[in-house]
Amino acid sequence: MEISEDPEFCSMIDRLRDEIVNASGEVPEAFTELAGTEDPEELHRVLTAPGQPLWAREIAAYGLGVARDPRAFEALVLLLNHRDPERCVTAAHALTRLGDPRTARAAAALATNELRVAYALLPVRLLADLRAPESVPALITVLERRLPAADPHWRVGLACVEGLGTLGDPRARPALEAALPHPRLGAAAERSLARLGPAD
Repeated sequence: MEISEDPEFCSMIDRLRDEIVNASGEVPEAFTELAGTEDPEELHRVLTAPGQPLWAREIAAYGLGVARDPRAFEALVLLLNHRDPERCVTAAHALTRLGDPRTARAAAALATNELRVAYALLPVRLLADLRAPESVPALITVLERRLPAADPHWRVGLACVEGLGTLGDPRARPALEAALPHPRLGAAAERSLARLGPAD
């Protein structure tokens, strides 16, 4: 599939175009040119050139990522930890397509960084999608931190519960059982436990 036919790419381009119009009133010619190129060397030049706007770096990183070019890795990891959740979604999609063996370790580091827990939702979901050796331990760690009923980041905990159910690893059972009494996580924990099957 050509990148121009990729729904996630089209969604990113529409979002970035709206951002540019809202900020400056017009879309620069460089935006149209960059959105239309699949030349990895041009994308890499834009990604590494000093002074590039965020929209240019995002397009370049995404294009390289879906082309499985490892030069996109660092930029995509930074975008995965961005305060804008839509950028995180785009980065997670590109990282999944990139297939870099470093991705799971980076996602686990972001997900378990308690100082950045407000931005951990997409790294948590990415870990579940990757099904990597790092996925289950990281999701258990994050879930256990989200178990206090007053914790404000319960959506991150919910993503952990759902991800652990998807992964189906019995190591998750104690953490999921501990989530059962939680007012926001309990129902999802029950469903995830059912996916693990009966306890030994």
